[in-house]
Amino acid sequence: MTRKNINIKDFTTQAFDIWENRWFLLTAGDFEKNDFNTMTVAWGSFGTMWTMPFVQAVVRPTRYTYEFMEKYDHFTLSAFPKEFKKDLTLLGTKSGRDGDKIAETKLTPMASEHIASPTFKEADLVIEAQKIYWQDMDSANFLDPLIEKKYPKKDYHRIYFGKVLGIQGT
Repeated sequence: MTRKNINIKDFTTQAFDIWENRWFLLTAGDFEKNDFNTMTVAWGSFGTMWTMPFVQAVVRPTRYTYEFMEKYDHFTLSAFPKEFKKDLTLLGTKSGRDGDKIAETKLTPMASEHIASPTFKEADLVIEAQKIYWQDMDSANFLDPLIEKKYPKKDYHRIYFGKVLGIQGT
């Protein structure tokens, strides 16, 4: 798939739709060292913080990708055409701890333009980010009681803010 660079100031998307319906693959690690993991994420945001364009992603500490998010200072978010939804479902339910789950998909990891964390050849949108902040969710601060029901195991997410370094899309 041919992607072109998108100026960060010109980037627009249907944020609610892309997070809730299309999803992203969150990938952290080092492509050249073949030391990375990916997982499907459907919760996050885009915005501006500290005068920087940022993307926010959340990862539970029980997920294998969490180890890579902690080890590396960058990550990618990759979105795909609808034909890859089955692959994203698999990558969101299987753990990379148990084997090469990417090999079970039609997806091809590849080097990113600005950072060591990889993206995927088939992605139609790639966001490359440098971590700038993290914080663990504190259930004492949940104002809506329905939120706590999302955490039956009390495995609250770690929130990562990434400064957007590059965006490519079709």
